[in-house]
Amino acid sequence: MDDQAPQSVKEQVSEEEWKARCDLAALYRLVHMHGWDDLFFTHISMSVPGPDEHFLLNPFGLLYEDVTASNLVKVDLDGNVLPPSTYGINPAGFTIHSAIHAAREDVAVAMHLHTDQGVAVAAQKDGLLPISQLAMNIMSDVAYHDYEGLALVEEEKARLVADLGEKHTMILRNHGTLSVGSHPFQAYLRIYLLERACRIQTMAQAGGELIHWDKEMQDKVYKQGEEGVLNEFFLEIAWAALRTRVDRESPGYDQ
Repeated sequence: MDDQAPQSVKEQVSEEEWKARCDLAALYRLVHMHGWDDLFFTHISMSVPGPDEHFLLNPFGLLYEDVTASNLVKVDLDGNVLPPSTYGINPAGFTIHSAIHAAREDVAVAMHLHTDQGVAVAAQKDGLLPISQLAMNIMSDVAYHDYEGLALVEEEKARLVADLGEKHTMILRNHGTLSVGSHPFQAYLRIYLLERACRIQTMAQAGGELIHWDKEMQDKVYKQGEEGVLNEFFLEIAWAALRTRVDRESPGYDQ
């Protein structure tokens, strides 16, 4: 009789994959802490470092506050669940994230949300408006993808990727928001700015006449923001600070 205890997930994966799992689980906890989660119907993915085109997704049916490094699901680009995962995945989540990871080698992390304010702006014909500094921080980098129903059709992948192009944020019309990045903090900061800009827009629209800034100002503010906070040194400091917040307010994610 074999009395050996089963190996933990941490013992079954590389050090690089374990770090990716901890970072991704922290992103799920941050989304929950912001109140951005939609039960378990949105998704965040992260590439698994290494030569194989594998990425991690949340276990479908598990709430974000219960996502941990160990229960994240590893899949390949064909949708096969790989060991040591034992859960299933959201089919719509796979459609969106597999398309992005297959097409964009620069993308390590992709975040997709269905917040009230994000969907409200996604439902507006003119989309995101240049009425706040937060909006102009990202407007030059926002793509749009037309609504096609639930993201379950293989053929939609090519259209979604074409619409995203080389940009890093997207408004999926009538659906929600999306961001990508090569570092967890990049993807997080972009969705944070987009979500706050959407919230401010919906609040401002309840008041008087809005001030719209022109393309020259939009480009100026975008350039200032990109130069100021997305260098590698800042990314590591900022991400460490956010991981510390998650350690304090939502412990257990790195188990």
